[in-house]
Amino acid sequence: MERVVQFTAPRQVEVAEHESAPLPPGHLRVRTRYSGISAGTELTAYRGTNPYLTRSWDPAARLFREDAAGLSYPVAGWGYSEVGEVTEVSPELAGTPGLPALGDLVWGIWGHRSEGVVPAERMAGHTLPAGLDPLAGSFARVGAIAYNAVLAAGIHVGEDVAVFGQGVIGLLATRLAALNGGSVTAVDALGTRLERAAEHGAARTLNARTDAVAEGIRAATEGRGADVAIEISGAYAALHEALRSVVVDGRVVAAGFYQGDAVGLRLGDEFHHNRVRLVCSQIGGVPPELAGRWDQQRLQQTFLRLVADGRVEVLPLVSHVVPAAEAADAYALLDERPEAALQVVLEF
Repeated sequence: MERVVQFTAPRQVEVAEHESAPLPPGHLRVRTRYSGISAGTELTAYRGTNPYLTRSWDPAARLFREDAAGLSYPVAGWGYSEVGEVTEVSPELAGTPGLPALGDLVWGIWGHRSEGVVPAERMAGHTLPAGLDPLAGSFARVGAIAYNAVLAAGIHVGEDVAVFGQGVIGLLATRLAALNGGSVTAVDALGTRLERAAEHGAARTLNARTDAVAEGIRAATEGRGADVAIEISGAYAALHEALRSVVVDGRVVAAGFYQGDAVGLRLGDEFHHNRVRLVCSQIGGVPPELAGRWDQQRLQQTFLRLVADGRVEVLPLVSHVVPAAEAADAYALLDERPEAALQVVLEF
């Protein structure tokens, strides 16, 4: 039997059971060990705010259409950060160079389910690095999202960088920006997360609730402002403060998943007067100037190599490992008490 975590309605979670499907040609079967929950994208489906629940995406036109919803409840198998063991290989693939073999531990995307049936070509190069804790492998995708934002920021050694939002992806962005040579100011509304940011390489921290953030960043940079800001919380107020915090002709990388109308974002203020460049970072693509040599695969593989080499630590970010049967409690925790959790991982 296969177990699948699904949302049956806003804030309603169940674990459904289905008969395991036969393995089609060209596929691998992977028994899930860990599956990381995204506290950003997944909570939009859990809460009912995801745009796909009210509109549909037209991939040819690259537009959302208002005529129909692209998703409806139950939403099954959401999730994009899985690790598991290969338990079955389609017979014609046995021994194919570059593909995982029976018994290998692999990382990839097959959703919050006890087993994944995955096209083999998608798993090429996805064997877990030797010696890496399988739990760390569940960070491949979230690490790539942070990595992509840092690449979009175009940080140079010695530049001042502000990272808004110090959840899991924000903390990883802080660490990667520091490794890239930036002097990082970490911004968040939760003091506990700012403490983590200091541990991950932030040179200074500012509390969005109690500090004058833009003024503090300018004071720390001789009045200039940050050379670049990365906004990864998905809050419009934070995006607005990021726009206020950068130098004239500075860059703001918007990497959060913003929901609803942009209340609090005033583009006639500092954005307009300081000629700020606003850049979107989204994991569907890398910065255009890097597309000839970077892609999602390289982002994920390079991030896991940094983890395996000890240059980025991810295991301290795991606050809860929850049995998959208790998935409803895991989502409620992230939704209602975000200050009490960082990376929540489902264990199958």
